[in-house]
Amino acid sequence: MSKKSGKQIWQRFWTYILLSAIALVMLFPLFWLISTSLKSSTENIFGFPPQLFPTQPTIENYIKIWQANPFGQYLWNSLIVAILTVSFNLLFCSLAAYPLARLNFRGRDIIFAIIVSTIMIPFQIVMIPLYILMVQFGLRNSYLGIIFPSLASAFGIFLLRQAFQGVPKELEEAARMDGCSELGLWWHVMIPAVRPALVTLAIFVFIGSWSDFLWPLIVLDRPEYYTLPLGVAKLAGTFSLDWRLIAAGSVISIAPVLLFFILMQRYIVPNDSGSGVKG
Repeated sequence: MSKKSGKQIWQRFWTYILLSAIALVMLFPLFWLISTSLKSSTENIFGFPPQLFPTQPTIENYIKIWQANPFGQYLWNSLIVAILTVSFNLLFCSLAAYPLARLNFRGRDIIFAIIVSTIMIPFQIVMIPLYILMVQFGLRNSYLGIIFPSLASAFGIFLLRQAFQGVPKELEEAARMDGCSELGLWWHVMIPAVRPALVTLAIFVFIGSWSDFLWPLIVLDRPEYYTLPLGVAKLAGTFSLDWRLIAAGSVISIAPVLLFFILMQRYIVPNDSGSGVKG
């Protein structure tokens, strides 16, 4: 074994050690949350030194919160809101990003600059006008009222515009020569070419929608429309801060996000959008 190859092995070894240490630090809060949710009422979760593993693991906490609260309804509400929010974002953001990336018209750059600049506006500034608008439209205590502020996002338009700009012009020209319309070009050529960007946007929007607490708290006052974050917050008052039950509710609310990411991460890979172009 040469000196150079031995040095590379040691560099790789220390790189893995560093990455493993970072992974442990990042995953420890999740591990502690799951461990707390599995501890029985006889265990002291505030003891020192802390007990990492439950001595008598039990799912009693999950059963208790599921029976005492309509967590099935909270889960269903969050699922509907997240799916609709992701669907509308992918549709509207891609429709807005396509002309900003591929069409030439007067004021295009100004419009794009105005859209991107809205990212700097905090939601807290616009939530009161939005709430008044929801009241006037009669959308309080409804799924549409929850997803209305997230129908499209400046970040999504920016992300997809950059992705559309990376599609080779040869694919666009070939589609036009075949008589493809602008809408057909957007659907049959551009959308498949930017699939990794669409999946990335879907993951960001899903996580943001699933974990959103402030806006549902403002626009909802009927428990049958509560999402999981509101349901978990309600646990703190129902069970007088029994952290085992709150941890169990938090695990239930986190699990779908982890599952969604695991299912979608294999699509976050660069695809060869220019594979049909030679030369």
